[in-house]
Amino acid sequence: MRETAHKLNKSRAIRRLVIWYKKNSAVTSLVDTAASSAATASNVAGNVVSGAGSVVSTASNVASNVAGNVAGNVVSSAESVVNTASSVVSNASSLAKNTLQPLVFDPLKRLQNSDYILGKVEDSQSKRIWIAVDGMGGDYAPGPILEGCLEAISRFPINIKFVGKIEKVKNAAEKNGLLESLDKEIENNRLQLIDSGDPIGMNEEATAVRKRKNSSINVAMDLVRNNKAQAVYSAGNSGAMMASAIFRIGRLKGIDRPAIGALFPTRDQTRPVLVLDVGANTDCKPTYLHQFALLGNIYAKDVLQVKKPRIGLLNIGEEECKGNDLSLKTFELLSSEKNFDFAGNCEGRDVLSGSFDVVVCDGFTGNILLKFLESVGGVLLDILRSELPRGRRGKVGSAFLKSNLLRIKKRLDHAEHGGALLLGVNGICVIGHGSSKSLSVVSALRLAHSAVNHNVMENLNQLQKLQVLNS
Repeated sequence: MRETAHKLNKSRAIRRLVIWYKKNSAVTSLVDTAASSAATASNVAGNVVSGAGSVVSTASNVASNVAGNVAGNVVSSAESVVNTASSVVSNASSLAKNTLQPLVFDPLKRLQNSDYILGKVEDSQSKRIWIAVDGMGGDYAPGPILEGCLEAISRFPINIKFVGKIEKVKNAAEKNGLLESLDKEIENNRLQLIDSGDPIGMNEEATAVRKRKNSSINVAMDLVRNNKAQAVYSAGNSGAMMASAIFRIGRLKGIDRPAIGALFPTRDQTRPVLVLDVGANTDCKPTYLHQFALLGNIYAKDVLQVKKPRIGLLNIGEEECKGNDLSLKTFELLSSEKNFDFAGNCEGRDVLSGSFDVVVCDGFTGNILLKFLESVGGVLLDILRSELPRGRRGKVGSAFLKSNLLRIKKRLDHAEHGGALLLGVNGICVIGHGSSKSLSVVSALRLAHSAVNHNVMENLNQLQKLQVLNS
């Protein structure tokens, strides 16, 4: 009977510790708390260890009343758990201090928190710039687009010219509880509402921009053309935005086809890879891909701050004899180019390896690659969840891994990098995902501000002086 009682009390003590771990939100969400403040994480660490010590003390008192030997085992186990908890919290606090950044929504500095070189810009010392936003473009416009703009204004040195049907915009602001913030920013002259017609629908032909001159994307693009804004953003029809950019502000001299460049995460979260084209040109010539490489090289130097970008050609093998006719002819052009560092063919498995800074491909292949990557974050998280142990051990382990799993998903989530630059047109244009919500908008506007701040257009305009583009 006495032996049975000892085992029962030991089991209860261990069960209480497991329940304590499960319910202690300070431990299970510590890294998330650390994202708000490293100092807060340190305080939480003290509270957790203090609370754990109290549990140990209680376990000791209970165990001593039952049996000395069992008590020693229980207390020893509890102390070991407390030391582990203390170590975890301490590590989390240290991690918070290392990763905490002034701007947690940086699209190039966190794939999702992937802190890229872009964030080195001192936003607080930068001059505020005007960005035109197509407020009617996107699946959820205008509410989430407006919300993202208001958030971005408070975080970055930017002003917004919000283009859309004013009545719909104000109704959306009231519905989403943004009316007060909207009025405040209008009064502070940091946001202006610009009236326009209906947007170009997602299922409409890109050429519709020629007929509907009052569409929201055309009005926004005209603001850039007339120097009333330094950049334009839209989450609407990407084909329409490209057409509007070509008709309204024109292509760069020497560039046959503009390309959409998207940033992909790599093993090294401080060095993303720029992939272009990811959808603007489904059928390409070797000269197009050659021009994409020139555009990507300048972007990587100016915005990503890579001194000597490594350019790669997406192909089915590393050998120069591999690939279709387009790949073989493009390889010849890139190999003979002296204005950038061509690192050779890039296989699909090497895109995210960090071995390349820029990868060029036709828009058909690039778009498939982009859409595939967008699904990886959610799928990977689901796989990891399904593989975690079941029962109490699994629940305790999941509690500690939760923040890590979320960070993995964020690094792969397209919402965190927000948009892609349309390179090759005579202005800074950022194309957002059609399903963009506020976080994506904030990230895309951060990208637009960085491109303006790094004087990308000045260096892109220098391309026309290259003999290869004039031959």
